[in-house]
Amino acid sequence: MSLFSKILLAFAALILGLMLISLIPSDMWLVRTIDLVREPLSYLALLLLVISLIAGSSLRWVTAAMLTLALAINVYRVWPYMPVAVTEIALAENGASNDRCFTAVSANVKVKNSDYDRLIDQLRRYDPDVVFLMETDQAWVRELEGFLAQYPHVDRHPQPEAFGLVFASRIPVAKSNIVENTHRDTPTLYATLQPANGAQVEFIGLHPKPPLPGWDTDLRDQNIVNAGVQTPDRLPDAIVMGDFNDVPWSRTTTQFREQGDWRDPRVGRGTYPTFPSDLLMLGWPLDQIMVKGRLELDAFEVMPANGSDHRAVWARLCASG
Repeated sequence: MSLFSKILLAFAALILGLMLISLIPSDMWLVRTIDLVREPLSYLALLLLVISLIAGSSLRWVTAAMLTLALAINVYRVWPYMPVAVTEIALAENGASNDRCFTAVSANVKVKNSDYDRLIDQLRRYDPDVVFLMETDQAWVRELEGFLAQYPHVDRHPQPEAFGLVFASRIPVAKSNIVENTHRDTPTLYATLQPANGAQVEFIGLHPKPPLPGWDTDLRDQNIVNAGVQTPDRLPDAIVMGDFNDVPWSRTTTQFREQGDWRDPRVGRGTYPTFPSDLLMLGWPLDQIMVKGRLELDAFEVMPANGSDHRAVWARLCASG
């Protein structure tokens, strides 16, 4: 057996091993991180599968079998977010035009990003009615003041590290509140919006901690699940946006969707990666948008790069009468 065949076999064993480890119901950061990169690992497994079949080594079928099993595990987990799956939200083709509709943007600005004008220019071009920004420290809040001046309601919650928040709305806000669901420096934003001629809508802005060395996901998972089921007003119509630091096919976000009856526009349309911003072909979807109740999602998109390591997410929503 050639050295090349041994290398292929070793990579196949590694990828399959990672996929099997990812099935373990554990909160360990290393196990949960595998879930984040499931999609790019699938591309790598598919490439190696083709190479192994072409190479024609004596162990090509063993290598191919391991890679095929790894791909099968990934397809099983990601299947709802493939374009061939069934959608759960019908988007309007031509866009609704009524006074109960509004636009919203959520963006992780990256706290160490000093390219303020690039993101602010993008926000001005899209001109959203509702803005939810994450990783905003005092410098970001200061630079955003000129843009935020157009919004009647603004909540500023700067933090020196990576979990500050800014919420702004030109839709009337009945009330808003920033709470610490699970940890003192990972706040969640709740706001009750009153669209013109429509029912009230609860807005949830979320940014829990990512799985990193020393940060297992038990608190992150609690934050995600609690945010959707313990809303202050228990309104039937709601939208959640933000950097979940989790992918939609994970067991945590799946639990969030099922327990809170949330609908995800990505289902049946694709994964729509948002991170890393400059390498979306190999990226993964950390930034989410979901709706529940009678709230309709008219359109959504992942926005162009804006200087951050995340792409922002834009949506047009219509409240029920």
